[in-house]
Amino acid sequence: MASAAKAAEVAQAVSRQLSCLQQPDCGRAARLRALEAIRAEVLERPLSDAVVQEVFGAQLLRQLARCVAGDAAERCRELALQLLCHGVRHGDPPDEGLPVLLPLLAQRLCPPQGFEPSEELRLGLVQLLSLLLLRCGASMAPYLSDIIRILQTTLLDNYAEVRRESCRSAVACAQAMPEHFHMQSESLIKPLMQTISHQHYRVRVDVIQATGAVIQFGNGKSVDDVLSHLAQRFFDDIPKVRHAVTAVIGEWLLHLRDRYSYFHKLIPLLLGSFTDEIPENVKLAWTYWEKIGLQWEKENEDDLKDKMDFSVPPSHYPKGVARPGLGCRELVSRNLSKILPGLCHDITDWVESTRIKASQLLYTLLLHAEDHITQHMELLLRTLYQACLDEESSVVKNCVKAAELIGTFVSPKVSLRLISSAFEKTPKPSCIMVLTAVIRGSPKEILQPHLTDLGNMLSQDGVCQRSEEVFYMEQLLCCVQALIEVCQEDCKEISLQLMKVLVTIMAIPCSQHLKEKVEETMSSLAEVQQLDSFLSLYQQHIIQLMEWVSVSCDSWTCYSPEILQLDVIATHSGHVIGEALNNFILILKTCLQPNKDPQMRLKLFTVLSQLLQKAGETVNSQGLFPSYLEIVIKDILAPNLQWHAGRTAAAIRTTAVSCLWALIHCEMLSPEEVLKVKDGLMPQIIAAMDEDSKITRLMACRIVDVLLKVCGSAIWLCIYSFPEVLKRLDDASSDVRLAAAHTLTNWFKCLKDSDVKSAMEGHIEFLYQELLIHLDDPDQNIQNAVLEVLKEGSSLYPELLVKEIEAVAHKHQTPVFCNQLLHHIQSAKESAL
Repeated sequence: MASAAKAAEVAQAVSRQLSCLQQPDCGRAARLRALEAIRAEVLERPLSDAVVQEVFGAQLLRQLARCVAGDAAERCRELALQLLCHGVRHGDPPDEGLPVLLPLLAQRLCPPQGFEPSEELRLGLVQLLSLLLLRCGASMAPYLSDIIRILQTTLLDNYAEVRRESCRSAVACAQAMPEHFHMQSESLIKPLMQTISHQHYRVRVDVIQATGAVIQFGNGKSVDDVLSHLAQRFFDDIPKVRHAVTAVIGEWLLHLRDRYSYFHKLIPLLLGSFTDEIPENVKLAWTYWEKIGLQWEKENEDDLKDKMDFSVPPSHYPKGVARPGLGCRELVSRNLSKILPGLCHDITDWVESTRIKASQLLYTLLLHAEDHITQHMELLLRTLYQACLDEESSVVKNCVKAAELIGTFVSPKVSLRLISSAFEKTPKPSCIMVLTAVIRGSPKEILQPHLTDLGNMLSQDGVCQRSEEVFYMEQLLCCVQALIEVCQEDCKEISLQLMKVLVTIMAIPCSQHLKEKVEETMSSLAEVQQLDSFLSLYQQHIIQLMEWVSVSCDSWTCYSPEILQLDVIATHSGHVIGEALNNFILILKTCLQPNKDPQMRLKLFTVLSQLLQKAGETVNSQGLFPSYLEIVIKDILAPNLQWHAGRTAAAIRTTAVSCLWALIHCEMLSPEEVLKVKDGLMPQIIAAMDEDSKITRLMACRIVDVLLKVCGSAIWLCIYSFPEVLKRLDDASSDVRLAAAHTLTNWFKCLKDSDVKSAMEGHIEFLYQELLIHLDDPDQNIQNAVLEVLKEGSSLYPELLVKEIEAVAHKHQTPVFCNQLLHHIQSAKESAL
C-alpha cells in the first residue's frame, strides 16, 4: 500500500510537469524546468523499481522520446535521455515502448534523417540501445534491421567512446537474438574491420570482442573476412589487444558451430600466442589449447581409441619441453598439410615481424606434429634453407630449433637422404645449418648407422671446398662439432673424414680467426677417441692425409686448394710430419720442378722454409730427414736456383737460398754432404750474390762462407768465389757488406796453408788493393771488419801488403787503420823470429 501511495504521489507530481511539456507554446526555459522537476522526482528520490515502473507509463515515455528526438535545447535532450535510461534500467522491460524508442534511436543516430551533434548524447543514445537489448532480449527481433543500421553508423563514429559502446551493443544484440541475428550479422563485419585498427587500444579490444560475438552467434562464413585483420592484431604493441584476440580465437575453436571447417585457419593464430612476450597471454593460449584438445578427444574418441590405449611416448624428446596432449597433437597433424604452405610463405615475407612470428609458429607446429613431419619434409627443407639465410637472427634461431625437431622425430634415413640431395647441387651455408640442427636433434643410436655417409658427404671436395666464405666455413665447423658432440666415440669410424674437413677449414686464408676453434674441435675429436691431443690425430692419419692431398699434385696451380691443405698438414702437425717424409718429399719433388706454376712453387718453398727453421721439431723429428737431403738439394733446390726473369722467379730463388741456408745453419747438412753437392750448387750460389734481393745476397754470402770452411782449399772455389764476394763490399746493405767481409776472412784462412797460395798471388795482391780502399767505408763497423780481413790476409804476403799500404797511406781519410796494419805486420814478423 505504501508503495502504491508513493507511486500515486510521484505520478501526480510528474503529470503536472508532463502537462507543461505538452503545451504547444511551452518555451525552452519552461521545458527545462519541467524536465528538471521530473528528474528531481524520479532520479533524486529513492524510489523502488516498482514505483519507477508505475511512474514511467506510455505517456511519459512518448513525451520524453519526443524531447530527445526534436528538442532544440541540448540540455533538454540530455535530461530527457537520462530519464529514459533510468526508466528502462529500473522498470520492467519496456516492450510496449519499443515502437517509440527504436525509431527515435534511428532518427538521432542514422543520417540522413538527422544526426545528434553532441558526442555525449550520441554516447547516451547508444547506451540506451544497449539497455534495451539487455532488458528486452528477443523482443527486439522485429527491429533488428534498425539496430544493424544504427550499429553500422555508430561503429564508425568519430567519438571513440561511442565506438566502444557500439561494440558492446553489438555483443548484446548477438547474444539477445542469435536465431535472428545470424541472418544480418555480416552487415556488421565491414564497420568492425574498419574500426579494428583504431588508434585507441581500448577501442581495438572492444572491436575484437565484438567481432568474436558477432561471428560466434552470427554467420560463421564471416570468419574468412576477419582472419587477416585479427592476425594483424597479434602484432599489436598493446598486450591487452593480443590477449583479446587470443580469447576470441580460443572461444571460436571451442564453440563456433563450423569450427571444424576453420581449424586449419584458427589453430595457427592461437598457437602464435605461445610465444607472446607477456606470460599471461601465453598462459591463456595454453589454457584454451588444452581445453580444445580435450574437447576434440571426446568428440573423436572412437577414432583415437587405439592411440589412447596403445600409444607409446617417444624415447627421445626435446629437454625441458612438455609434450602436448593427444588431442592437440592430432589436431595439428590432421591440419598441417593445409597450414604449412601458407606458413612457409610467411617465413619468407618481406616484413620482418611476420617472418619472426611465422618462424616461431613453425617450431610449435612441428613440436605437435612429431613424426607426421615426414610427409612434409621437402617443403620444410626448402623453406628452412631459405629462412636460415635471413638477416634477422631470431628468424634463423627459430628455424634452427625447428630443424632440430626434424632430427628428433624424422628417421635419418629420410631426412639425411633429402638433405644429401641438396648437397649434390650447390650447397649453401643454410644447407649445412639445417644439417647441423638435424644432427643435434637426433639421438646418438639412430644416427650411428649413417655416420659413414655423413662423413663422406662432408669431406667431398664439392662440399668442404665449395666456398671460401667465412660464414660457410663457420657452419661447416659447427656441423663437425655437432657430430662429435652427439656421436662421441662413434666418430672414430669417420675420424679421417672429419680431419679432412677441419684441415680444409683451417686452410682457407679468410678463416684464420677460426684456427683456435678448429684446434679445439680437433682436441674434442681426439678426446672422444681417447687420444692425448690433436697431434695424435695427425699421427693416426698423417699418411692418409698426405695421400689425400697428393692425388692431383702433378696438376696443381697456385689456385689449388690442396696447396693450402698441405701447408696446414705440414706446419700444424708438428713433429708428426717427420713420419710422412716419403710422401712429403715426393710432393715437393713433383711440384717444385722449374716447369711448374711459379706462384705455386713460391708457396711450397715458403712452407718448406718454415719447416726447416725448426727442423728438429718438424721434418727431422724422427731423424730421417738427412736420408732425403740429396733429393732435396739436387732435385728441388738446385733446379730452382737457376736464374729466370721475373719477380716471382726471383722470389723463388730467395726462398730456395733460404732453405739451403736453413739446412746448413741447423747443421743438418754435414760437411760430407756439403762436399757431395758442392759441384751442383756452387755456380748458383755465386750467381745468387748478385741478386736484387738483399736477403738472397746475404744468405748466399753466408753459404759461401760455410763452403769455404768445409772445402776452401779447392782452387776452383777460391777462384770462383772471391771476385763475387769482393763485389759485395760495395753492397747497399751494411749487413751484406759485413757478411762479405767475414767470408773474405775465411777465404784468407783457407789459403794460409794451402798449396794454391802461390798460384793465387796475383789475386791476393788485387784483393789487398781493394780492401785498403774499403777501409774508408762510412760505416765504422765495416771499417773494423775490413781491418780484420786485412790482418788475417797479411800473413800470406806481408811485404806485398806493406808495399800496397805505403802506396796509398797518404790517400786515406783514416790513416790510423794503416798504422794498425803496419804494426800488426811488424808484430807478426817479430813473433815469427
